[in-house]
Amino acid sequence: MSTDSSVAFASARADVRLFACAPFRCLLAVRVAWTVSIQMLFVAIGWQMYALTHDAWALALVGLYQFVPVLLLTLPAGHAADCWPRARIVLVCLLVQGLIAAAMTWATYRHGLTRDGLLYASLLLGAARAFQMPALQALVPATVPPAALSRAMAAVSTGSQSSVILGPALGGLLVSLGIGVVYGIAALLFLAGLVMAARLRAHASEPARVKKGASLGELAGGLVFVWRKPVVLAAISLDLFAVLFGGAVALLPIYADTILHGGPAMLGWLRAAPAIGAFAMSLWLVRHPPRRRVGVTLLAAIGVFGLATVVFGVSTNLVLSMLALVVTGAADMVSVVIRQTLVQLETPDDMRGRVSAVNAIFVGASNQLGEFESGSLASMIGPVGAVVLGGALTCCVALAWAWRFPQLRERKTLDA
Repeated sequence: MSTDSSVAFASARADVRLFACAPFRCLLAVRVAWTVSIQMLFVAIGWQMYALTHDAWALALVGLYQFVPVLLLTLPAGHAADCWPRARIVLVCLLVQGLIAAAMTWATYRHGLTRDGLLYASLLLGAARAFQMPALQALVPATVPPAALSRAMAAVSTGSQSSVILGPALGGLLVSLGIGVVYGIAALLFLAGLVMAARLRAHASEPARVKKGASLGELAGGLVFVWRKPVVLAAISLDLFAVLFGGAVALLPIYADTILHGGPAMLGWLRAAPAIGAFAMSLWLVRHPPRRRVGVTLLAAIGVFGLATVVFGVSTNLVLSMLALVVTGAADMVSVVIRQTLVQLETPDDMRGRVSAVNAIFVGASNQLGEFESGSLASMIGPVGAVVLGGALTCCVALAWAWRFPQLRERKTLDA
């Protein structure tokens, strides 16, 4: 047998062992069901808000209302994930989000959701996600052997990104049947995730934890840990500023309606395009996880993300716009796998909840606050100018971090 064939055979056997873990299968099922449902909600909320207001500022507020609870609650949520069973926290958060989706369905058919109603729903969804994400992320190492963690992170990303393809596309298509249909199906998917989370709670063997008091030192423990780990700080802050400047998701309703002259179905595909690129890249990374010059690879991925964002910003052709968004998703996936694996491998288990909470704050800031930044800037200089400027700033961030954090630039492997 040739060397290449031996490597491929060993990789295939590793994948089989990975998916033979019942807790990991449950965790993956929870991520898929939750991601599809939340992405459907995001598409429906964005389209309904723009249909009601035709205002970029209103789209910016949706992102802000989703981010504020993440900013305020994620550190306590990380502390909770280090003190309480993480699977139970995920279970409760899925229940809360399912009830919110059911209430939105009822309100749509009974009265019709208003601008304020959409903002309040975004606020509550953000609060539930603030508690769910640290617990869900910190559960991954408890479901697989340590040697399989990088493959598990890539596999989780594959499941999540395939859901991010399906969720927006399905949401955009179902909007034509009525916003209430989207909210109702999302509620059912939350219920499916709830069932799988109950099984995850039964299967996952989490270590026993002591319920510590929520002192300021305990709450800030994740921040202190990240600050003292230059490579981890550099990786997650790089992602924060890159997506903060380069994210164009909040402006996709405007692009679909007034620049590319489409409708909700086009919006769904535009939302799904980055996930298509991320899904394809994650499939590659499951088989070929980053092994050499991971720091340079991370920085290069952020630069490609920024350049592709600039191309999307100036494009008026649907095919070119879709291709540019696909490239942004592929580049972002490289960043996600390297960053999340670095964080998990360099963090002891009793700190993973709080460190995952810090990571969730950075991710939330880059996504939701990035949507607020894009919408605000678009209201002043227009959507095209906002996207192009954001992409250019992302490229500058990659260069600045390469200079400011030599520990990241010189990092060769994911292992310490």
